[in-house]
Amino acid sequence: MTMNQNFAATIRRLRKEKGMTQEQLAELLNISAQAVSKWETGIALPDITFVPVLAGIFNVSTDVLFGFDKKEMEKEIERICLHAFEYRESDYKKSRAILEDGLQKYPGNEILLNNLLYVVTDPDEKIRFALPLSQSDDAEVRFDALRFLAYAYSEKGEDEQAVACMEQIPELYFTKLSELAFITKGQAKYDAAEKQKWLSFETLLQMMWKLAEYYEEQGNTQAAITETNSCLLLLDAIKGHNKAENFDTYKAFFEKHLNRLKSKN
Repeated sequence: MTMNQNFAATIRRLRKEKGMTQEQLAELLNISAQAVSKWETGIALPDITFVPVLAGIFNVSTDVLFGFDKKEMEKEIERICLHAFEYRESDYKKSRAILEDGLQKYPGNEILLNNLLYVVTDPDEKIRFALPLSQSDDAEVRFDALRFLAYAYSEKGEDEQAVACMEQIPELYFTKLSELAFITKGQAKYDAAEKQKWLSFETLLQMMWKLAEYYEEQGNTQAAITETNSCLLLLDAIKGHNKAENFDTYKAFFEKHLNRLKSKN
């Protein structure tokens, strides 16, 4: 049975179990009954933005809609995401193509869509993908989608909506990794602490740069210079570490802006 046939049979069964007509389902989705008929006869599949909505209407997971083997699907999706991640920074178009190919096979999969948010550049398109994910039952997907929505609204100058999205994300003062470092022993302790160390280091650099941006906006160029120089001193402190090369782009970035700030002072 093809994917179209799997979906057609499932959507038809779920609709009937709900006691809904094709017209009623179409009205909920604001589409034509003809479109629903095409889904149920296997002629066409829905746009990926409809899949999470359909899953919500019928109270099932998106993989149930397409009749996938959950364990095999999860392995394949992880492989696709890891492949796409390899190109996320160096070639975002290739990364996006890999994820979109995955979505052809697994339409509406939340993990693939969540990864897609990292390589979508247009804010309106990002909002279109992120809005359904912001209602996900998976907290990690939901909070990530809200974060991307906030950035997209901010880019469009819609600051109130951006803040409203961020306000839906809980403020946490610990992470799973940091807590694992405290409660585990041996290799597990090392793995958790090592990973959290570098995540925290990167966040520290980013927040220091945000402070430098603030100082510059306020006209306090000297304070911006001091903060930016502190970022470079931190990077010098990890020189020789095997992870240091991961921060080469940060070093180049801070050096460029330090020179720019000094020319203003």
